[in-house]
Amino acid sequence: MLENFSFGLGLVTAIVLIIMLANKLKVAYPVLLVIAGLILGFIPGVPILHIEPELIFIIFLPPLLYEAAWSISWKELWRWRRIISSFAFVVVFLTALSVAFVANYFIPGFSLALGFLLGGIVSPPDAVSVGAIFKIVKVPRTLSSILEGESLLNDASSLIIFRFALIAVATGQFIWYEAALDFVWMIIGGIGIGLLLGLIFRKSQKYLPTDANMDIVLSLVAPYLMYIIAEHVHSSGVLAVVSGGLYLSNHRHSFLNSASRVRSVNVWESLCFVLNGLVFILIGLALPEITAGLEGVSIYNAIGYGVLVTVVLIVGRILSAYGAVIVTMIARNFITVAETTNPGFRGPFILGWSGMRGVVSLAAALSIPINLDDGTPFPQRNLILFITFVVIFLTLTIQGLTLPVLIRKLKIPSPPQKFTEEEIHNRINQQLAEIALNNLNSNYNEQLKTLPLLQQMATKWQAGINSSDDVKMTKEIEIIYREILNNQRQWLIQKNKSFELLDEEIIRRHLYRLDMEEEKLRLM
Repeated sequence: MLENFSFGLGLVTAIVLIIMLANKLKVAYPVLLVIAGLILGFIPGVPILHIEPELIFIIFLPPLLYEAAWSISWKELWRWRRIISSFAFVVVFLTALSVAFVANYFIPGFSLALGFLLGGIVSPPDAVSVGAIFKIVKVPRTLSSILEGESLLNDASSLIIFRFALIAVATGQFIWYEAALDFVWMIIGGIGIGLLLGLIFRKSQKYLPTDANMDIVLSLVAPYLMYIIAEHVHSSGVLAVVSGGLYLSNHRHSFLNSASRVRSVNVWESLCFVLNGLVFILIGLALPEITAGLEGVSIYNAIGYGVLVTVVLIVGRILSAYGAVIVTMIARNFITVAETTNPGFRGPFILGWSGMRGVVSLAAALSIPINLDDGTPFPQRNLILFITFVVIFLTLTIQGLTLPVLIRKLKIPSPPQKFTEEEIHNRINQQLAEIALNNLNSNYNEQLKTLPLLQQMATKWQAGINSSDDVKMTKEIEIIYREILNNQRQWLIQKNKSFELLDEEIIRRHLYRLDMEEEKLRLM
């Protein structure tokens, strides 16, 4: 036990060093982590970190999905809802269907049910890998928004396919009307449970006397509770976490104070940093055990099957990306669509090429039970695990290493903007300063005449500076400043709700700055 604990600590340290190296080389860190795990796995004496299959989803998925739901822009999610929904549901289903038929035809002993199981496992792209690449190479916000939104929903759709296929393999039958009812319940039940628990957490944290530490602990409990309860009643735990996370994220300023918001960002970034690092290095570490379990299939044939499935996935996604563009161009003649200009061939190709597989595929594959209910071994389990590993490894290395080069070479044009990002920041700063000055002149005109410190702050706002640096506040001025910060915050929130073509990330940066200003008051 102590040996495994020491190995775990060493593994976390290695993850940090590998990510530092990836940043230095300007390579997406999931690629290096998988390669490092692969090398470590074949070193004699390295212990195998075995996690029970039923715990895979519970350990990794809830917090990673929850953090993604808090980070994504609801405005962008709604704006690109049609293409996101098509990729998250239609494309995932068509991908699983394609893999099912190819596996059934080319892989000996693979039924259609096993093919669908494999298709459900490998169909969802991994957002972490793409996000790591987009930090290296800048792409238009449109593309990153679509991929972020897709990643939130495609996990749910792929895992629904995975669950139905698992039942079909175990029972040997598939009753379509029962499956249809179960499908509806999984979606409605998952979303409903997530929203209900989100409402309970929101009200509890708003009216109970919690502090920042308690709020952070409750935020860590929330995704696990949403997932476990939804899965217990046979609905979608993924949709529960996503819907609950989106609801709480959208209302964060109504039940969390500035201290809770600022500190929770650091906690969640650190937690997801470790979880993402562990899961990618575990992909590589798992290979020796998976390879040893291959029975009756040569390693070369197994690799060939993995390459075949990878080609199906890559080609299918690229064709789907261009198909989505064609559908959008036709639909804009009849309905209002988010993209009114012709995207050309470059954007869809990058969207299609951004299909690396990772966390969810590994978790799904490892969660396949070792035995069926009657005690017989689950058919083709180790071959499915091996093919999944090959797909993850090839997409991460081939697509992951070439995607930054393609983005630079293709030079995807950003949509025309009336103002640059710097100009937008300056305009917002100017408007926030005007809000502060109007508040002072309307409510604190007498204090403005008698308090020199307040006059000093007013001079800063007149210059367009929104900061309390170098101002030693009395209690009276602190109360006034808190009120001004709250008015500025409410203006930003309303500005964000207007659905103007204003990047929500810019609004969030200004909101975070206001939270930091309020935190400085607490530390004075």
